[in-house]
Amino acid sequence: MRNTAKITTAVLAAGALTLGLSACGAGDSGSDGPLIVAASPAPHAEILTYVKDNLAKKEGLDLEVKEFTDYVTPNTATQDGSVGANYFQNQPYLDDFNKKNGTDIVPVVTVHLEPLGLYSHKVKKVDALKSGATLAIPNDTVNEARALKLLAADGLITLKAGVGNEATPSDITKNPKNLKFKELEAAQTPRSLDDVDAAVVNGNYALESDLKPAKDALVLESPKDNPYGNFLAVKKGEENDPRVKKLAKLLTSPEVKKFIQDKYAGAVLASF
Repeated sequence: MRNTAKITTAVLAAGALTLGLSACGAGDSGSDGPLIVAASPAPHAEILTYVKDNLAKKEGLDLEVKEFTDYVTPNTATQDGSVGANYFQNQPYLDDFNKKNGTDIVPVVTVHLEPLGLYSHKVKKVDALKSGATLAIPNDTVNEARALKLLAADGLITLKAGVGNEATPSDITKNPKNLKFKELEAAQTPRSLDDVDAAVVNGNYALESDLKPAKDALVLESPKDNPYGNFLAVKKGEENDPRVKKLAKLLTSPEVKKFIQDKYAGAVLASF
């Protein structure tokens, strides 16, 4: 993540928070206690809450859901044991996070995909974007690259051949509309819609902002061969925790698939 100051502040804040959680005993990894899972509010915490309220008791799982609105704290809390697992991220993001932070968090089971979308309060079709329009995009490494790939797939820009998950606006080789880019923390992109011409918004933040991806997005990421499925993750070595195994089973159950289909109507897609 290129904004060092922001990330440093976030990590320090996360450290303070996780110390507080540890003091309350939340870091106990014993299989007799509740499994505490850090999650983004929507759809992750909503899916977990459905599991907690409807499926967990029958499976003998004591599940506790803690909501976080950033993409840093769930991993730092998982790493230091303040929570037992998290559910909010995809593989490219986790690979980048582990590399940059020296963490060893691993995926357990992939549950769903939230298609990334381009939204606007000012135009109703992507073709209506004017020359010189300003687009907000996430500023973390993986989501910025993902946003640029979305724009490239729709022909708005062309990216350098072979560019991977570290693509930045400097990798744009063709920009017919002379688009300008405003790099923001992912959570801020939907809030910027009144100030920019359009914004690329992660699926969970779109849902939290009452945006309906299947209806409102000018451009929506294709689920075909998509590497950005969101999964349950734990610190390496905790994969065999009986509670984690129970939750992984429930998160990929027919009941959860139906819940996702019924509640999100295509805004969230089950990956199993």
